[in-house]
Amino acid sequence: MPNPPNPERRRIGDLVRVDGHDVHVRQDGPEDAAAVVLVHGFSCSMHWFDRIAAALAAEHRVIRVDLLGHGCTSAATSLDAAAQAQAMSGVLERLGIRAATAVGHSFGADVVLAMAGRTDQVARVVIVAQAPDYDCSRLPSIAFLPVLPALATLTHRLTPPWMARISRRVGFVPGHPDDGSDDPRRIALDRAAMHPRMYRTILADRRARLAALPLDVQVHDLGLPALAILGGRDRLYPSAATAARYRAAGARVVVIDDAGHSVNIQRPAEVAALIHDFSAHPTPS
Repeated sequence: MPNPPNPERRRIGDLVRVDGHDVHVRQDGPEDAAAVVLVHGFSCSMHWFDRIAAALAAEHRVIRVDLLGHGCTSAATSLDAAAQAQAMSGVLERLGIRAATAVGHSFGADVVLAMAGRTDQVARVVIVAQAPDYDCSRLPSIAFLPVLPALATLTHRLTPPWMARISRRVGFVPGHPDDGSDDPRRIALDRAAMHPRMYRTILADRRARLAALPLDVQVHDLGLPALAILGGRDRLYPSAATAARYRAAGARVVVIDDAGHSVNIQRPAEVAALIHDFSAHPTPS
């Protein structure tokens, strides 16, 4: 099931065949170094980690993927965190990766925790800008109304340019000197490449799944070293409530005060340094 055509979003890595799907994978850094896996969020792509990957590649084997139904990766029947984790685990198996530090931004956090729960390929997890569930979400209630497939497809095809501007205001701190403008087309290109079924996956199915099993509960139950990196000015999830829940679950928490939901783009050097330190010293000394 192909994604909507998007000739401008070109591959920067290889296509790895996993369970009948072509997964877009990019590797940087020495193959014998400690592995760091970077997983993007809803309506994004591996490009949201471009600068973090460049910063980590000197000392790590950095693996980036486009999730199913995103970027240059084909879609699948199911696009939820469990299906995404199965596909990502298949990629890591093909690459011979074990004991990786898995980093997930937004919906990518669901995916890396699901990966950690099903395989020994993940030894520690980093959650970037994602609350445990939607309880404290600042999304309007109308966003969670049932999403019919036909309506989602139509809305996706007719998305006007101003929607990208709204997404930028939600995902970034207004007026911030580093708001992702290194590629102003990033949001529009990645949204165009995404399969429209992701709307229901995120706004309906994910809401129910996280209500039943929040991410902080998953962190606690896994018992793996965990780090949460949050933006102090996140417009989707208030950082104070999110930080408190992850700390209670046993995770290390760092709040970058002047960053928003896309902290990995707004503060790449700081986020890369935190990942580097955590991968080397996952438990506090």
